[in-house]
Amino acid sequence: MSLPPVPEPFYWTESSWGAALHCRALDPLAANLFTTRQPELSTGEDWRRVCEAVGAERVLTLAQVHGRGVVTIRRGSPLPPSRPEADVAVSDDASLALAVRAADCVPLLLADPATGAVAAVHSGWRGTAAGAARAAVEALAREFGAQPGDLVAAIGPCIGSCCYEVGPDVVDAFAAAGHPRDAIDRWFLAPPPRRAVFPPDTGREARPPTRLDLAGANRDQLILAGVPEGHIYLSGLCTAMHLDVLTSYRAEKERAGRIAGVIRARS
Repeated sequence: MSLPPVPEPFYWTESSWGAALHCRALDPLAANLFTTRQPELSTGEDWRRVCEAVGAERVLTLAQVHGRGVVTIRRGSPLPPSRPEADVAVSDDASLALAVRAADCVPLLLADPATGAVAAVHSGWRGTAAGAARAAVEALAREFGAQPGDLVAAIGPCIGSCCYEVGPDVVDAFAAAGHPRDAIDRWFLAPPPRRAVFPPDTGREARPPTRLDLAGANRDQLILAGVPEGHIYLSGLCTAMHLDVLTSYRAEKERAGRIAGVIRARS
């Protein structure tokens, strides 16, 4: 497997169970990684290896519902008996790995250098419209006293605007959620109109596809929540463009596996 190049704040590691992407800016604050196609994350053994890679004793995964619900696990607290329905997890427990799974959606990791608290966020278009990234920042402040201006964030591989065509219903959902028009205009991109092949007498033009910049929208929402732009790092990897390494529901449909964003608070 040939690993694609990544921006300087990110780097690859390889182990017996597969390759992982790390954010160098997060390393001093929290153990972190984004998995690739391997491991498949389908067995307890897969998750044990991921836990071991970030130095955790246990892992919290979520029953992700494409919203902005938050689960909080405090140091020493037991895990819920079943996977909670949520898309954001926050914790200050150094024995616990927080994990979110994705196959085109944004896996987002946050760490606070002052309190040691961390967050993992799953944010597809619905979660982005609902403000999942902002919910994570607010939860870290509310539950652990984190200051948004101190937070450091890493946005892992997700589908890029190069490959993510969406319909007008998605644009409408962002507008209905109250996002400002100037932000929507930045997040939704359209190439110049091109003429379709119609009979000459129709004079109709093809409507150009609208593309969503999912990573950019989550970055902007973090900034609006108070996270400095210089503290936000984007991997720049499109899941649909690197199918030998990553997974994409848009490209692979039901055959798509999942990658994970994983973070553990430092002791």
